[in-house]
Amino acid sequence: MLGLVGMTLALGAHAQEPVRLNVYAIPSAAIEEAVTKASADLAARGMTSFQARGHAVHATLYLTQYPQGSEERLIAAIGALAREQARIPLVITGAERTPSDWLFLTLERSAALQRLADLVTRAAEPLRDHAVEPPEWMEAYPDKLPVFERYGSPNVFAQFDPHLTLLARETSPELDAFMAQAKADPPHAEGMVEGIGIGRVDADGQIVETLAEFRFPR
Repeated sequence: MLGLVGMTLALGAHAQEPVRLNVYAIPSAAIEEAVTKASADLAARGMTSFQARGHAVHATLYLTQYPQGSEERLIAAIGALAREQARIPLVITGAERTPSDWLFLTLERSAALQRLADLVTRAAEPLRDHAVEPPEWMEAYPDKLPVFERYGSPNVFAQFDPHLTLLARETSPELDAFMAQAKADPPHAEGMVEGIGIGRVDADGQIVETLAEFRFPR
């Protein structure tokens, strides 16, 4: 058994573990409906999307690791930013399968969406954990490493790659058939970014706890 000192040290070490937080765009109903349709198509082929597992549909703007205790400062910074924003268009342009068999619905990288992601990154980056290590999947994307080393995330500024994640590391051979269908009839939907949210995420970047959501005032 741990003595009192050992227990205190163990608890202190656990308290200092960093947290993974995602600042994300909240999509409108039309975008969520497109994800629901794609999820139904996947389910018919025996695959279960993140939405079908209960994870919120979201478009990541800035995801990285933070020191414990920085959540309130991040919420305050993003809340102040959100109060100055307006709703912007959000467009699904197709489907993408990565080399490691993640499945995305791709989003148009419009100037307005890029600007929002840039603003979020600048507001949140000063609070991040600067000891964060690059994820394993980045080995296939060496061009993203300099951006990661500077900003703690590989998908910001010139490397911003907006998408909605449906699956991760899918092993079903039925994914081939889904992609063939998506190539013949690309998923498409036009909606809006309704606001910004902040959530704790799992190893796949999926929200497991919503910390705050801010709807744009106009």
